[in-house]
Amino acid sequence: MTLRFQRANFLVSSIEQALPFYRDVLGFSVAFVKEPRAASYSHQVFGLDTSGSVGFATLSAPSQERVMALTEVPGLATQAAPRRSALVIEVEDVDGVVARAEAGGFQVFPEERLLTHDGRVGREVGLLDGDGNLTVIYHIDQPAPQ
Repeated sequence: MTLRFQRANFLVSSIEQALPFYRDVLGFSVAFVKEPRAASYSHQVFGLDTSGSVGFATLSAPSQERVMALTEVPGLATQAAPRRSALVIEVEDVDGVVARAEAGGFQVFPEERLLTHDGRVGREVGLLDGDGNLTVIYHIDQPAPQ
């Protein structure tokens, strides 16, 4: 059996307004953007009102093409707690990402000490985009004990 993870996808109220978080804070680049369409498979699978058009964009990480997608749903309400999904992304510079998120006015949760299942130690921080979608960034500072 073949299994290949293609991408994660978050609903956002505006791709243009979401890009400062995903591009400028997290470091994704825009791979492509589809203009809003009145008929989209997203209506069915996300349970969206079919009277509105939806847009779509994919984002690439430096070493992974089109690994993230944003589906634009104008008028979308901000996601309330409890949050039902999250991106978990390893970053080199936790402090830099946090500083960019704070400068952009995005919610940043208090930093936590990360202890992995195999004993590695690092840092993790939760961030919310403008629509309330959760991303947790982390960095491993210490290797697993021998």
